Amino acid sequence: MLLELKRLEISPGERILLKDVTWDEFEQILEELGEHRASKIAYHYNTLEIMNPLPEHESNKETISDLIKILLEALDIEFYPLGSTTFKNKLMQQGIEPDNCFYIENEAKIRGKDRLDLTIDPPPDLALEIDVTSRTHREIYSLLGVPELWRFENEELQINVLENGNYREVEYSPHFPNFPLKKVIPKYLNQVKTVGRNKTMKAFRKWINEQLQS
Repeated sequence: MLLELKRLEISPGERILLKDVTWDEFEQILEELGEHRASKIAYHYNTLEIMNPLPEHESNKETISDLIKILLEALDIEFYPLGSTTFKNKLMQQGIEPDNCFYIENEAKIRGKDRLDLTIDPPPDLALEIDVTSRTHREIYSLLGVPELWRFENEELQINVLENGNYREVEYSPHFPNFPLKKVIPKYLNQVKTVGRNKTMKAFRKWINEQLQS
């Protein structure tokens, strides 16, 4: 299988599905693919998906991630971003690489750790997925116990919270209950395309301060 994977060429925006992949094979494939790669993976009960994102996907991911970081910093909330770290749980037969993720409440528990094991370590408190050509694997996130999942698709931000094993869409993020982010994030995301990143981030910081003062 590894030899076949080496021969595969996945164009940006494309994905492949591999069926009947055992956990040991999954681990082998991850090792073979390495950490420094453009592709993303998702593993759900012996089915492995490998996806290569489009530039639009990466641009949206970086901008929304920056907005989240600015918001957390403005609120003086300690956090630990882990990007597209591979999260996996052998007991649950699940694996996922978010577009970005953040440890917030559980930041202190994983601070300084070079390796995470979800059989003993907590999952990220907030995960971000950008859906341009792929779909968010909500079932994997719910099984891994990620409390909050953001999904951005078609210029809209969806905020989901985990309740009784299922995600429910909500209007406000539990981490940022006083900020109408579903309306604001898409606005500043589009603003980057017209006025540039630095001016947009400066405007976003100003907006946060105005919200805090009011």
